[in-house]
Amino acid sequence: MSTEIPKTQKAIQLTGPDELILNTEKAVHKPGPYQVLCKTEAVGLCFSDLKLLRQFSRHARKGHIQSGIDQAVLEEIPSYVPGDKPAVPGHEAVVIVCAVGEKVTDIKVGGRYLVQTDYRWLPNTNSNASFGYNFEGGLQQYVLMDQRVITSPEADSMLIPASKELSASAVALVEPWACVEDSYAAKERTVLKSGGKMLVVSDKEFDKDVFTAFIGRFGRPSVITFVAKPIAVNDIDVISVDSIYELNEASFDDVVYYGAEAETAANLIPKVGTGGLLNIVQCGEKFGTEVKSQIGRVHYGGIRIIGTTDSDPSDSMRYIPKSGEIRKGDKINIVGAGGPMGVMHVIRNICQGVEDITVYAGDIDTERLDALSAIAEPLAGTNSVGFKPYDPSKQSPDVVFDYFVIMVPVPDIVAASVKSCAANGIINIFAGIPATVSGMIDLDAYIEKHLYFIGTSGSVLDDMKTVLAKVEQGRLDTNLSVAAICGLDGAVEGIRAIESRLMPGKIIVYPSVEDLGLVRLEDIRENMPDVAAGLSDGLWTKCAEDVLLNR
Repeated sequence: MSTEIPKTQKAIQLTGPDELILNTEKAVHKPGPYQVLCKTEAVGLCFSDLKLLRQFSRHARKGHIQSGIDQAVLEEIPSYVPGDKPAVPGHEAVVIVCAVGEKVTDIKVGGRYLVQTDYRWLPNTNSNASFGYNFEGGLQQYVLMDQRVITSPEADSMLIPASKELSASAVALVEPWACVEDSYAAKERTVLKSGGKMLVVSDKEFDKDVFTAFIGRFGRPSVITFVAKPIAVNDIDVISVDSIYELNEASFDDVVYYGAEAETAANLIPKVGTGGLLNIVQCGEKFGTEVKSQIGRVHYGGIRIIGTTDSDPSDSMRYIPKSGEIRKGDKINIVGAGGPMGVMHVIRNICQGVEDITVYAGDIDTERLDALSAIAEPLAGTNSVGFKPYDPSKQSPDVVFDYFVIMVPVPDIVAASVKSCAANGIINIFAGIPATVSGMIDLDAYIEKHLYFIGTSGSVLDDMKTVLAKVEQGRLDTNLSVAAICGLDGAVEGIRAIESRLMPGKIIVYPSVEDLGLVRLEDIRENMPDVAAGLSDGLWTKCAEDVLLNR
C-alpha cells in the first residue's frame, strides 16, 4: 500500500430517505486479496441519484443480492451496502487505480478506468446489483471494488481502460450516454424463453391445437403452470393450480392470459419475472376500463407487455420490435427533453443517421429548452433532421407521434402517450418510475394499436465501449452535456439543484478538489477566470479541467 493513501476521506453518504451528508472522516478501506482501491477522478450527478435519495432502501437496486455470488464473498466486501446500510451514490465515474490485492489480475495500478456500473448477473428482488446503489459509488475520494463482483460470468471486467488524453469529465459522462444508447440498442426477446417457466391463465376457452402450435413456433418452456383446465404438451412438465393468488411474485418468464378482466390482468403483471413477457389474448373481448399496471417494472424489471384482440397468442409476437431503435420517418416526442438526459436523447437521435425523422423536444422550463435548442438546432441542420422544441404548458404539437421517450417519472404521462401514440408505436419509458409504482393504462388501446412499452435500466458493457470509442475518436463530445462543476463540498447542493430542476445539463464532481462549491459554467468567469479561459464557446473542455485540477 502506498503511504500516499490516507486513512480517512471525504464522502457523500446517504443514511436514510432524504438524509444526505458530507462525511469528512469516512474510512478508506485497504484492499483485500481480490479487491481494488481506486481514486475517483470525476463523477457525474444523475437524476437516478435523486431517486435513490428519495427511496433509499426501497430503491430497486438497493436490495440484497439473491444469487450469482457466494454470500460469504459479499460479507468480505465493506463497500457492499444493501438495504438500510449507508450508501455512497455516484455511478457515472472514472477512476485511477491506487492499489490492488495480490490475487487481482488484469487491473493495473496507475491505470485509468471507466466504471461500468451494472452487474446484471447479480440479481436482487426487482432489479440487479449496481455500483452506486447496493455497492458504494464514486462520490468519495477513494472507492473499493472487488474483482469477484466486477467480473461478469463471461470474464469481462466492469473496469474499462480509458485514455488519459481525454478529460476526466468526458470519460465519466460516457456512462449516461451509454444508458441512452442502451435504451435504443438493447435487443428485445421475440420468442419464448427456452427452458423457462410459463404461466397460462384463462378466463376464456382457448383452442388446444392453436396453443400447442404457438409453443412449437416460438420456443419451449421447461414447465407450464395452468390456472385453467390443464392440457398436455409433449415433453413439458405441467402444473395446475386453482388461483393466481397461490403463485409467487415475479416468478414466470412468459405469461399468457386469455381474457379481458381488468382485475385479473392487474394481478398477473406482478407475477411476471425480470425480463419476462406478458401476452394478453383478448379473444374478441375488451377490458372496457383502464388497467392498473406496474409500469415501473418496464424500466427496472425489463418486463414487456404485448397483446392481441384475437384468440391466438402467436399474433401478439409479430409486433415485438427487434430493438427500441428509432425508425425511418418517425415523429419522435421526447417528453422532458430539457433535462440532462433529455438533451442526450435529442442529440443522439438527431445524429443517428435515420432518414426523414422529426424530433419534438418538450419541456416546461424555458431556460432549459433554450439551452437545448442552442445545441440541437445547428446539429439538426447539419443532419437534415427536423427539430421542434415546444413548451407543453403553453401548446402541445398537434401531431400523432410514432415514438415517445418519457423522461419524466410520472405514470400519467405514460398513460397519456398510449392514447396519443400512432399504431405500431414505441413508448420508451426511460424515466425510472419506481418498480412498485403502477399507472392506469388503457390496455384496450395499447393492444389494438400494437403499441410496445420498452425500458432499460443502466447499460451493458458493449454500450460503454461503443460510446467510449466514439469519444476517443473525436466523433462524440460528451462534454456538451456539462452545465456545472463542483467538489464534494458542493455535491449535496448539486443533487438538490437536480431536484429543483435548476440545471439544463450535467454536474461534474471532482472529489480531489477541496472547498469547491457548485459553480455553473456561465458563472465560472466571475468565480474562476483562469479556468474560464479554458472554455470553448462557453463549453467545458479538457483545458479548463486541467487548469481546475492544477490550481
